[in-house]
Amino acid sequence: MKAAQTTELRKFNAELTDTYGGEANYSWVRRATFEAPAGATDTQLVRMGKKALQITGTPCKRSTYGDTIQLDVVGACIRAFISIED
Repeated sequence: MKAAQTTELRKFNAELTDTYGGEANYSWVRRATFEAPAGATDTQLVRMGKKALQITGTPCKRSTYGDTIQLDVVGACIRAFISIED
């Protein structure tokens, strides 16, 4: 009999907002949370975060800043952030 594998899940926060002058503006914001396996790659986190924010299929430029992933929507003044929940 095989032992059941347990996968530790971690909670992540995702938020989507507008930009003004190239900086996050927060005149409106959409927030979501999602869970991902502890060893998830940045690419997996981006896919899950975009799905949680309902922007799947939207082209974005990705930048990574330590524990935060920033997504800038191509051709729009919109930015998303994905970060681990404390």
